[in-house]
Amino acid sequence: MPRILPAQPGMSLADVDTPALILDLDAFENNLQKLRESIAGRKIMLRPHAKSHKCPQIALRQIALGAVGVCCQKVSEAEAMVEGGVPDVLIANEVVGKTKLRRLAALATQAKITVCADDAGNVKDIDAAAREFGVVIDVLVEVNVGANRCGVDPGEPALKIAQAIAACKNLRYAGLQAYQGGAQHLRKVEERRAAIDAAIGSVEKTLALIEKAGLPRGKVTGAGTGTYLFEATSQVYDELQVGSYIFMDADYAKNDWTESGIPRFEHSLFVWTTVMSRTRPDIALVDAGLKASSIDSGMPRVADFPQAEFQKASDEHGVIKMNGSHGFALGDKIRLIPGHCDPTVNLYDHYVCVRSGKVEALWPIAARGAVW
Repeated sequence: MPRILPAQPGMSLADVDTPALILDLDAFENNLQKLRESIAGRKIMLRPHAKSHKCPQIALRQIALGAVGVCCQKVSEAEAMVEGGVPDVLIANEVVGKTKLRRLAALATQAKITVCADDAGNVKDIDAAAREFGVVIDVLVEVNVGANRCGVDPGEPALKIAQAIAACKNLRYAGLQAYQGGAQHLRKVEERRAAIDAAIGSVEKTLALIEKAGLPRGKVTGAGTGTYLFEATSQVYDELQVGSYIFMDADYAKNDWTESGIPRFEHSLFVWTTVMSRTRPDIALVDAGLKASSIDSGMPRVADFPQAEFQKASDEHGVIKMNGSHGFALGDKIRLIPGHCDPTVNLYDHYVCVRSGKVEALWPIAARGAVW
């Protein structure tokens, strides 16, 4: 069965059927420029995270504004980016298993591919796949700098992985992956700054051992939307992996940005939804539920009605308590700000790109469902 497109260029936003994923192009482009301006004049490279948008059209716009490439989390995401014309991709994650590693090595015949490792056995497996395809793959040691997810401990454990990489003929030791994901949504600026200061200390300790062992320093890559200016001014980090800044979801908006130096990015991503039932005086039911907006980081916010509260979601329904707000008649369409942009994007096939109330373009979410 052929898919029906959610909209057509030239269509009024009011005519776009729901639920749909709306990208406000003015706000999106302003966010791109704000980030660029905030790091202007600094010796830092930008490598935005494509797991947020999963869209080569967005990646290419980031590269056009100076990004050196993008990050991905999975080989399948990287494949979608390379197929869409992105020439340089870091898989900021471990890739394990023969099938995935063969795909990784095959992709390295088409574009510059870098991958992370935190295990010496995995390093040997990456090398074997690279040798099979006749390529040399850059490998970063992932260091646990506080997120307590993937990553080897700083210091000697990280040095041993770096030495294992350097000993492989078809791998190149490229530096450290040092992302403090746990810091990104700490609400207070001083909490986020303290977490990144601790991460920087772990990186410096590791770099000192690596350089003493005679290995090249390589690059240090990491950072996110909630902290990137702290890493950018550290004199330690070389690359920033910001992702959500282009969309600014409801959860990031809860952070305190005062005196952080980080600009307040605009909300540009919305779930477009229709009021489908009004049987109770202060409650509106909309057609955007769990299948239209991720709630892992909290409920979406009702964009244009600050009093209204999105209270709960089921598969196909969202319950909004109006709290005296007006404009929720049956058939009315409203904008929701997703709680968490990344998994919300993964629910849709296209961005409906809107400017001044008109649909300007549809951008395919090429890496939707790319989780392997």
